[in-house]
Amino acid sequence: MRRALALLAVGLLALSGVAGCGEDDDVVAKPPPVEPTREASGHYCGMILVDHSGPKAQVHLPGEAEPVWFSSVRDAIAFTMLPEEPRNYTAIYVNDMGVAQWDAPEPGTWIDAAGAHYVIGSDRMGGMGVPEAVPFATHDAAERFVAAHGGRIVALTDVPESYIFAYADEDDTAMPAHGDHQ
Repeated sequence: MRRALALLAVGLLALSGVAGCGEDDDVVAKPPPVEPTREASGHYCGMILVDHSGPKAQVHLPGEAEPVWFSSVRDAIAFTMLPEEPRNYTAIYVNDMGVAQWDAPEPGTWIDAAGAHYVIGSDRMGGMGVPEAVPFATHDAAERFVAAHGGRIVALTDVPESYIFAYADEDDTAMPAHGDHQ
C-alpha cells in the first residue's frame, strides 16, 4: 500500500511538472506543447495524426524528445487509465476546441489537459469515428458547444471509464479493449 501511494505521489508530481530529488530538489521543466508534423502518428491507431478531424492530444514522457501522439482525446485519456502504460507524464496537452477548427485543429491551440473542460456525449465524432471527449479552455466555450451539439461538461478526472472504453470492441483501430490488455 505504501509503495502504491508513493507511485501515485510521484505521478502527481510529474503531472505538475515538479519532481523532488533528495536535498537538491531538482525541478523538471514542463515541456511546451509541440505541433504535429506529417510524420506524427496516433499511438494506438498508427495513422497519420493530421489526416484526422477533431481534437488531438499529446503526452510527454521524461527523456523522450517527441510526445506520444493521439488521434483523439479519448485515446489519450484511455492511455492514462490503462495499467500497462507509463504513469510518469511530464505534460498532457489537448486542442482547445473553443478556438480550433474541427476539421484540422491549427497550430497554437494546445491547452493543458488537466485544466480543460470536457464535453462528453455530444453528437460530434472524434478522429477515430467514435464519440469524443471534446476539450475547451473555458467553461463558457464548453457550454456553447453543448447548446449546439448536446452532451454534458465534466472535468478530466470525472470522465467516466465506461465512456472512454465503451467503443473499444467496435473500434479495433484504437486502444485495446479495457480488460483485454492484461
